Order: sequence, then C-alpha cells, then structure tokens
Amino acid sequence: MSGFVWPVRVYLEDTDAQGVVYNASYFRFLERARTEWLRDRGVDHRRLRERDGVMLVLAGIEASFQAPARLDDLLCVSAELSELSGARVVFEQSIHRQSLEGELLCRGVAHVACVDVERGRPRRLPASLLDGLS
Repeated sequence: MSGFVWPVRVYLEDTDAQGVVYNASYFRFLERARTEWLRDRGVDHRRLRERDGVMLVLAGIEASFQAPARLDDLLCVSAELSELSGARVVFEQSIHRQSLEGELLCRGVAHVACVDVERGRPRRLPASLLDGLS
C-alpha cells in the first residue's frame, strides 16, 4: 500500500508484560496515521469544528492481525484514502515492521463519518474539507 506513512516506535506503554503490543495499541497507531494524513493535507480538526461546525468521527474499523509487533519495534503505519462520498471517508491502512517493504503486521479499514457538531447527526462533507482531501 502506498500513500502517507507515519513512523511509530513501540514503547513499553504499548505492550503487555511479555513486550507484545496490545491489540488496542494498533488502533491508536492507525488513528494517529489518519490524523497526520489529514494534517499533511491542511485539514485541521479544530478549524473544522469552529469554522465548519463539523467533526470527523470513527464510525467503524476492521483490523486483521498478521503478526505481533514488539517492544522497541519501529513501525510504518500507512493511511490511504479509498473512498470519499457524502458524509463518509474510508481509509485503507497497514502497519509494517521497519518499512513498507517490511513484515506486514496489521491491515485495517477505517470508516470515518462527518458529523454536525451541534446536532450530532451525519452531515455532508463541507467543500473546504473536500478540497483538502482531493
């Protein structure tokens, strides 16, 4: 998978007593990569909330674990836009050890919804956000 890559080091707080990464830590790594992918394209969560009255929320995520990450591993977490429609953005993601050519540890698909801040209901992606994503 190509696209945006965010490097992550595995710290003690990410692991269990045996030095193996907790399943929940993978979700944090994937979230960070999506957030940095957006930031890299000029999309700022605070500005979306204040200026456009919307927020991006995780509506669903699927993960397939292939191999464990361990304490001190350097991980490459990718994020790539795979679908953009209405009030939804879908990301395909992967986590590899050392580089994108390294061992595949996890694949993920994240469904992100655009939600109106005041109503808490889905809302179409604003033009300002679409410009940053395309």
